[in-house]
Formats: sequence, C-alpha cells, structure tokens
Amino acid sequence: MKLLIIEDEKELAESMVTYLQNESYACEVAYSFSEALDKIETSEYECIALDIMLPGGSGLQLLRELKKNNKSDGVIIISAKNSIDDRISGLRLGADDYLVKPFHLSELAARINAIIRRKIHSGNNIIHFNEISIDTIAKQVAVKKEPVDLTRKEYELLLYFISNQRRVISKNALVAHLWSHEMGSGGNVDFIYTHIKNLRKKLQEKGCGDYIKSLYGMGYKLTDQ
Repeated sequence: MKLLIIEDEKELAESMVTYLQNESYACEVAYSFSEALDKIETSEYECIALDIMLPGGSGLQLLRELKKNNKSDGVIIISAKNSIDDRISGLRLGADDYLVKPFHLSELAARINAIIRRKIHSGNNIIHFNEISIDTIAKQVAVKKEPVDLTRKEYELLLYFISNQRRVISKNALVAHLWSHEMGSGGNVDFIYTHIKNLRKKLQEKGCGDYIKSLYGMGYKLTDQ
C-alpha cells in the first residue's frame, strides 16, 4: 500500500515515514505545495497525509485538485491548527479524517488503516478471496485457515493483488506501489518475477488455487476465472 506524506516539517515527515514503513506501507514525501501537486497529478495513493500549511500554497487547495480530478485517494488532514473552521472545510472538500498536531504516530497509522479499510475493503479487517484470508491488523495470511509464512513483501504483494483483483497490473505499477522507496526511479523491474513466483509457491503448498496469472507483455492479474 502506497502513501504520500505532504508535510513541510522534515523531522516530522521523516519520523512519519519511518514508522509507517515499519507498518508495511510504502511512503513518498512532498515538502512543498508544488512538489505535492506534481505527485498527486502523476501518481495514485491508497492514502495521503496532508498538512494544511505548506510552502507555496494550502493543503486545502491540493484537496480541491484531487476532487476536481476525481481521484479516489484517501485523505487525512494533518494540521497544527485546531480550528473547527479548518476541520469543517477539509471534511466538506472530501477529506476522510482530520488529525491535530501533536499526535502519536500509532494513532496516525491506525487512522490511515481505517481509511484504507473503508475505501478498499468495505471496512473489514479480515479480507477474503476464495480460500485465502488476510488479517490486515495482525498482517497474517491463511489458506483454508492454515497460516502461511510470507515475507513482508510477499504479504504486501498478495494484499495489493486482492485489493485490485481481476485488474491487469503491470510490473512497473507493482514496483511503483511496493518498491518506490527502495528503487527510486528507473532500473530493471524483472526482480518482481521472483517475488511473485515465491508467493505463488507458498500459497499452493497450502492447497491454494493458482490465482495469480501472468499476462505476456502486460503484467499480472489475480482472478479465479
């Protein structure tokens, strides 16, 4: 799951990224209005943590841009201003939640997780796809109620596939969502094949169907068809 942190306080932004990466999120950061605008125009995120006061503009204007372009990214507004007017303005513009500084990073992670559950998983902590179940709180996977021992990246891959089931996903899209922090821009993305191969093997060893299909020249799709 890919997040965007829009925050001009670099120390705070870095602590947010460190904590959220340990919660199995891939994170990108924007420190200014212009940098954030470029990212939201060119990428999609499961959730955006959005500061209102930014160098070069307002976070509320970024929220307007998201909604004008019909983007479905979840948004949690983060601000030092505990103004009811700011809170109402953000929520009316389409923000999903509002968090006032200072805050505990654990609360931020919990709220982001709740937004993603509501938007992608209909509010459920347990996600099912045929005989596969994923506990998004415990970050555990089971096949026919038998636990499957996955690496962090294998877990993230499976969750991303199930969240986008029956959609064709290119290798570049997978890397952008799950490895953007490690990879940066460019580079060979063929390593994704090894991760998917290992994930499929572990699932099938537990008696799971082979649902991750490779589509030549296009990418991958999770489907039971």
